[in-house]
Amino acid sequence: MNDIVLRPAIPAMPPAAIDLVRRLEVENLTRPQTDLRFEHHLHAGLYARTMIVPELPAGRQCLITGAFIRIPTLLVSCGDALLYVGEDAPIALSGFQVIEAQAGRKSAFLASSGYRLVMAFATSAATVEQAEEEFTNEAHRLQSRRD
Repeated sequence: MNDIVLRPAIPAMPPAAIDLVRRLEVENLTRPQTDLRFEHHLHAGLYARTMIVPELPAGRQCLITGAFIRIPTLLVSCGDALLYVGEDAPIALSGFQVIEAQAGRKSAFLASSGYRLVMAFATSAATVEQAEEEFTNEAHRLQSRRD
């Protein structure tokens, strides 16, 4: 028996929503920053980028603004977060979810301790830097480039 499973999908964002995230990012950069951890894997024509939120003080969450993503990707979310993608209400992510995400987005997350997000896409990149340049035109601003 095949049950219909509703799963989240992330659409391309309208310009006004992307602009809102850009303004939030400027404001957020004036506050103390949380050092996120990143892991990168290039294997068999696939790039996977994992972002890990560290342990936070009890009751605290981390506000994250992502880079502008210009290609479709697959996201694997593990943990609890609220995701703003331009809809009326944020998408609540909880537990383990696999999400199809379209090109043309710049998301904002409110994430809990230990939250993990894997972004993956097919690529012919030979280095992590090449893969980063492929998925965003903001690679020079990535926190992982400061690690």
